[in-house]
Amino acid sequence: MPPRRSHKKSRAGCRRCKVRKIKCDEVHPRCGNCSKHGVSCDFEHPSIRDTHAPKPAPANEASSVPAPTTEPSRPNSSASVTASAPSSVTHGDSPTTLSDTTTPTTITGNTPAPIYKTPEPPPLSSTTSKKNRMLELKLLHNFTTVTAKTLSVSSPVLEKIWRVTVPELAFSSASYLADTLLAVSALHLRSSSPHDRELIRASHSYMASACSEYGACLSKGVTESNAEALFLTSALIAFQSTASRIFSRDDVYDRTTGYSLPLSWFHSFQGVKAVVAATWQWLRMSTIVIPIIESQPALNLDLSGHPTFFSDLMVGVEDEIAKFESDPATEIETRIAYQHAIAVLDWAHKIPYTGAPLVFLATVSRRFIELLEARRPRALAILASYFALLKCLGDVWWLKGVARREIMGIVSLFDPDDEEWWARLQWPLRIALHDDSIIPPQVWGRDWAVQTTNTTQNGGFVSHIELLSDMFSSMPQMNSATPDLEPAHQYIVEQGGMMRDILLPEGLEILPVD
Repeated sequence: MPPRRSHKKSRAGCRRCKVRKIKCDEVHPRCGNCSKHGVSCDFEHPSIRDTHAPKPAPANEASSVPAPTTEPSRPNSSASVTASAPSSVTHGDSPTTLSDTTTPTTITGNTPAPIYKTPEPPPLSSTTSKKNRMLELKLLHNFTTVTAKTLSVSSPVLEKIWRVTVPELAFSSASYLADTLLAVSALHLRSSSPHDRELIRASHSYMASACSEYGACLSKGVTESNAEALFLTSALIAFQSTASRIFSRDDVYDRTTGYSLPLSWFHSFQGVKAVVAATWQWLRMSTIVIPIIESQPALNLDLSGHPTFFSDLMVGVEDEIAKFESDPATEIETRIAYQHAIAVLDWAHKIPYTGAPLVFLATVSRRFIELLEARRPRALAILASYFALLKCLGDVWWLKGVARREIMGIVSLFDPDDEEWWARLQWPLRIALHDDSIIPPQVWGRDWAVQTTNTTQNGGFVSHIELLSDMFSSMPQMNSATPDLEPAHQYIVEQGGMMRDILLPEGLEILPVD
């Protein structure tokens, strides 16, 4: 028989290994066996050494298991403890489980049960760090105390709705509305600290999350329960899309880099119009939405063809149509698109300080947006005149500097020697270069103060939406079902010699971090 292999006995092992009669590797501060089983080791905690002393075996086991006599015994409060199910054990800050050990066994009187430490109190959130929670509190506080006041034009009722009612609705029913609210607040704070990386990330990440959930909710269908939240989210997305433009580079109108048209403004505001059309049967009864819509002045458009302030923008339209359009239906759509856009300009030009210019983005037709994308000179001149109207709202943080920057960008797209269009760009240029947001009538071209006192004739904006709703209800596609909300889908309605259409939500462009 070959000699037995020599081995080193463990004479300085921990008490637990000795009790279990297994070899201890004597690794400090906790031996390998104790680490493996996730239990305390008397190397690490000498104060628990005495607790590892063996207990007297029960009477039925006395004949087979001799009781140790080398150590004093202590009372056994439990004859046996079954460890057949995984149990959490906390060691410092690293939780482990007994499920990581070998096959579950029964711990009897001579095998002490693992010693458990009292677990630390769980964090308030398992997914949100304390730093992020503080950021969200900061954003919510800013929205309710500052941002909400900037989302309405001199209306205490609307201010309370944005400050109190909208957050309450977000907390109770729609996380995407809460994310949109936080995104807008982050962008507002960023307007004062444009290089704050935390605010930049927060603005984009909250808006990306909101758009994802918002789109998923739209795809499932609009209902009475989500109508208000969808409208408010679409409105805040429109604000976010508009405000993001103020962080564009200063050289957006440089010829070497080219000027980028703010088409996302139109897409987002037309999305608001689409949500209103799809949910109006419920929104018309809402105490939250109706005050917001009714705060807009009545949309009274002059489509008579009589000369107006912006009539010169229609000069030569027939020659343009003959040159670029070959389809009779497209000819009609193009002509009506220009007429309607100019009619909205004339209406807003009379009452600029009421917030009327913002309505332009939601009321122009899909065809007009296509003409902008094609960069037709007439469409660009109309857009320059629209930005001139925004000069009156330049004190609002999300419109600050917009008029000058966008008008100069549009002008850069024209040839300086273009006599036909250069003359028509003179008015928006004069407005853009004016130093004060209060523009005198001789520069503005109209005594807007007189017109502002009479803005509610022929009903409010709700009556305009009621008209559109009646048109939609007569369409076979609608027939009491949720309208298709695919971006490419379009409803075109003809009423009184005028084409109106609804551009349904397009994908919102999330600007990259600078």
